[in-house]
Amino acid sequence: MFTKTVNGRKLRNIVILGFAFMLVFTAFQTCENIEQTVIKSFNSSEFHGSGYTSMSIIYGVFSVSNLVAPSVVAVIGPQFSMFLGGLLYSAYIAMFIHPYTWSFYTASVLVGVGAAVLWTAQGNVLAINSDNHTIGRNSGIFWALLQFSLFFGNLYIYCAWHGHEHITDKDRQTVFISLTVISFIGCFLFFLIRKPDLEFYSPKVTEFLLRGKSIECSSESSTPSSLGSQAVDAFVQACKLSMTKEMLLLSFSIGYTGLELTFYSGVYGTCIGAMNRFGKDAKSLIGISGICVGIGEILGGGIFGFLNKSSRFRRNPVVLVGLVTHIVAFYLVFLNIASDAPLAPEAGTDQEAFISPSVSVALLCSFLLGFGDSCYNTQLLSVVGFLFRDNSAPAFAVYKFIQSIMAALAFFYSNFLLLHWQLLILVLSGFLGTFSFFLAEWKVQSHLELDYSSI
Repeated sequence: MFTKTVNGRKLRNIVILGFAFMLVFTAFQTCENIEQTVIKSFNSSEFHGSGYTSMSIIYGVFSVSNLVAPSVVAVIGPQFSMFLGGLLYSAYIAMFIHPYTWSFYTASVLVGVGAAVLWTAQGNVLAINSDNHTIGRNSGIFWALLQFSLFFGNLYIYCAWHGHEHITDKDRQTVFISLTVISFIGCFLFFLIRKPDLEFYSPKVTEFLLRGKSIECSSESSTPSSLGSQAVDAFVQACKLSMTKEMLLLSFSIGYTGLELTFYSGVYGTCIGAMNRFGKDAKSLIGISGICVGIGEILGGGIFGFLNKSSRFRRNPVVLVGLVTHIVAFYLVFLNIASDAPLAPEAGTDQEAFISPSVSVALLCSFLLGFGDSCYNTQLLSVVGFLFRDNSAPAFAVYKFIQSIMAALAFFYSNFLLLHWQLLILVLSGFLGTFSFFLAEWKVQSHLELDYSSI
């Protein structure tokens, strides 16, 4: 009975974590999806910003900040870390209510810092509320709940902007005030997460929790010297983990998720909104595209998360499904979307690709992009949580460091590369990332077989 109670508490923590992230990223991912379109429509001589440049700054700072994020989580605890990180996301979204160039780029830097702290703490909470048999299931539950953010936010965009060929100041302000409120609510949900029982963790994890890094901050005050040693220890652990064979192999597939994250979350929606051949509803189709991405993410997270119920489940077939899905999506995008769409002005582009532009094909590609992304991310969350469970905060910091630096690079080249060149980069990196994941997973399975044979 006691075990069931503790397991129920851990599962409840995962569900709360998923709902909190769903609300925060309902706001942020919707903002990310529409901001380049909003900026093109913003009529102000005081503002000279680029959505692609902002995203490049966010992910660049995110990447660098991951080096120190484990130290922050070590000192203030994962719960308060997630709350503060969420508040910085909220501040970035609120900035769009009345943006200035200086506030736009300042907020981009701050949300990059907040993202590193938030996601490092999330990985910590996911790991300490899971064991070898539940890490796959919990990764899938969290991922599926998180991706509902793409559904609700983009549905709102479609309803709010349906039939609008130009986004007015009132349209923008109404949307971003609503998104800011949603993000704030998600931040406060983090305080509903409760500390799981220590008895069920390995000695390293138990020590980790007892040293003030638990989900609830210790009531005993820590001395500055002990806090400093904890911060330095977390940083050193992150550096050591980044050089392990397993993490080096996984870094190629993690890097690929950063590149394709940029494409489906920022570039592809902008391309759809720029296609004049889609008619006067092209702008509102950005919202429908985001919904289709979300449906793919939720379906993939639900299917592959629940299939992955134990550490002996083979992850390679799921990643292979992700690769095939993405290759099909990239090919259809290449045929359907004009090559200059990522760089088109506010008036859009009248060019065609190789087939007559089809809304149905465009939305199918959105679904395939989301489904393929979930294949990679659920399995990466699972394998990283399994391999580095005793050092989860530093491990997930390295994970996000690699992913975000590649996302920053992708947002940077999105400012000037035509669509077909971006797709070529994605195809090549997808094959490389998938092969490296296969090697890492085979290494994990060989260790598992040795462990089981010794029992």
